[in-house]
Amino acid sequence: MMAKILVVDDEADLELLVKQKFRKKIRENIYEFVFAQNGEEALEKVKEHPDLDIILSDINMPIMDGLTLLSRLPEANPMIKAVVVSAYGDMQNIRVAMNRGAFDFVTKPVDFEDLDLTMEKTILHVKQLQETIKAIKENNILKMYVDENVLNFMTHKEFENSLLKNEVINATIMFVDVCGFTAITENVPANTVVTLINSLFDKIVKEIVAQGGHVDKFMGDAVMAVFRGDYHLDRAIDAALAARAHIAQMDAVHAGEKSYQPQIAVGINSGEVVSGNIGSASLKRLDYTVIGDAVNLAQRLQSAAKGGQIIISEETYHKAKESFSCEKIGDVNLKNKAKAVTIYEVLE
Repeated sequence: MMAKILVVDDEADLELLVKQKFRKKIRENIYEFVFAQNGEEALEKVKEHPDLDIILSDINMPIMDGLTLLSRLPEANPMIKAVVVSAYGDMQNIRVAMNRGAFDFVTKPVDFEDLDLTMEKTILHVKQLQETIKAIKENNILKMYVDENVLNFMTHKEFENSLLKNEVINATIMFVDVCGFTAITENVPANTVVTLINSLFDKIVKEIVAQGGHVDKFMGDAVMAVFRGDYHLDRAIDAALAARAHIAQMDAVHAGEKSYQPQIAVGINSGEVVSGNIGSASLKRLDYTVIGDAVNLAQRLQSAAKGGQIIISEETYHKAKESFSCEKIGDVNLKNKAKAVTIYEVLE
């Protein structure tokens, strides 16, 4: 990988000398040099070349000296590391340079073999820093798209060998749908629609996370969440109640003569589900999720819920009735269910 180096020195013949000494590495695209005659010009070059890796700078220069340049570099580009190349090699100047952030110090007259080794060491350090920053950014971006439970699973040693393994667990599944959202998209600009749905999702997700649940997926204007562990049903209902309260406090959205008051419809169901990576290993497309009849029923319950309602099945009601106030709605026919299902609404 090529390194880009800024040489800052007011000696007129230094540019030619550098190009002669490093001609082989320049031809092989190992080094690329940029030149400046003082610190002020160097800062301009830093702006013009954001891909600079290191700086070789003299101390004694007109307009702006090298020590002042060192103090200004962190603000200009904190990733660049500087090597001071100067005839002022006394301990005082070395200490000042190092205290102002110099990575190393080479004295003049320059031993170019030693300078090359120093450059290689400095460049290696910078490249490692760049790779670390890149990895952090990529990881942060990944966290925006992949649930933390998946990332934790991926760090396990058995990850590669257990891609298609699964486990049966007891969990609570919650589907949250933003009611009437499709209609508003016809009358509101796309950017406004995206901003609104993201703000709604943010409020919903915060309550899911606060109760120890994890977001399995976003599906258009709906969210699927899974709660595991102790009191998973109670925590799911608490999350739904809190999300409903937050959404109800939001102001109406106006689109011409029409207005939209955000509401959510929630379906919650507890039961045995299969948890694992579902998909195709050969296609390298897997979804870390839960499947089973309990999941399907939760989604059907959500489809039966109206705006502002939190709907549960009769079996789930018997598990939750001691902790929550519920009201029987009655029997409803749900998609792909042969028999009518008795449903309840969670009030508080």
